Amino acid sequence: MSASSSVHPTPNPAAGTPAQTGAGRPARGLRRRSLLMIVGALALIAAAAYGVHWWVYGRYIESTDDAYLQADSIAVAPKVSGYVAEVFVRDNQQVSAGQALVRLDNRQYQAAFDEAQANVNSRQADVARAEADLVQQKARIAQAAAQVAGARADARYAASQVERYAPLVKSGAETEERSAELRNAQTRASTTLSANEAALHVEQTQISTLQARLQQARAQLEVAEASARQARLDLDDTVVRATQAGRVGDRGVRVGQFVQPGTRLLTVVPVQDIYLTANFKETQVGRMRAGQAVTIHVDALPGEDLHGTVDSLSPGTGSQFALLPAQNATGNFTKIVQRVPVRIHVDVPGNARPVLVPGLSVVVDVDTRAGATHG
Repeated sequence: MSASSSVHPTPNPAAGTPAQTGAGRPARGLRRRSLLMIVGALALIAAAAYGVHWWVYGRYIESTDDAYLQADSIAVAPKVSGYVAEVFVRDNQQVSAGQALVRLDNRQYQAAFDEAQANVNSRQADVARAEADLVQQKARIAQAAAQVAGARADARYAASQVERYAPLVKSGAETEERSAELRNAQTRASTTLSANEAALHVEQTQISTLQARLQQARAQLEVAEASARQARLDLDDTVVRATQAGRVGDRGVRVGQFVQPGTRLLTVVPVQDIYLTANFKETQVGRMRAGQAVTIHVDALPGEDLHGTVDSLSPGTGSQFALLPAQNATGNFTKIVQRVPVRIHVDVPGNARPVLVPGLSVVVDVDTRAGATHG
């Protein structure tokens, strides 16, 4: 016998017989089909749930990532010129409305105010003197009027004496010399009366002059007081104050720096009144209305959602307020989807307030169901 004929294959106990292998295949196929059916059913349920969610909620949500936090920042600038003497605030400091921020050297403005105040005092003295002159003149008029009354009485007495002695002179009971004396006394009384009346007229016309002088003195006093108020304002403006509460930013002012009216010293950012401007496509704003709920995702606060409400929609697209608006009536036209700025009020929780500053990027979801027509 050959060596090859004596070798026999060794049976493998792990391998089954052909009958056993064929029987295991249907069981595995059944399990696979069951698993696929379960997965398909779950996928169908998930799709149905998503469809219901989209129909009830999702189709009314308008989202954009072209949105940024903003605040109405105020650039602080002096109203007068001068050298900076003190800077009372530091970078990023919280300030309140009316708080002093910067003080300028006020010596020249103090001198101007003192001079204006001295001018006011001088004009007040002029008014007092004019009023006193007017009172004195009224007394002179009263005196002159009394003299006129006395002279008129003397004139009447002299005339009555002439009339009484005239018949006596004709009858010879009195001499012509006596009659001449009486007529001379009458003439002197009439002359005195005319003189006193002329003096009274002069004193009365002087009243108008003194009243005009008093009005002039009062007008000059008003001018001096206006100059003093302006000097007071200039003096007060040497202290630059915050017009609103907020945080100090972009502080560029330094002690010893010469500044002029309008020179930007720093910026006060009212972070407590922060709001959101979201630029939605024109195809998204059809159902947006003021008061609709907004969900805000801030990049600086991952995993924490903020809430807010739509405040208002811009009266025009962003391109309408651009420095160089597009002129679509010239050249070839290519339609570009425009964006409409939407202002959103943000409900800022206390723990997130220090983090939220103007310029941060956010993602906005607006729920338009409040203004939508359900179909």
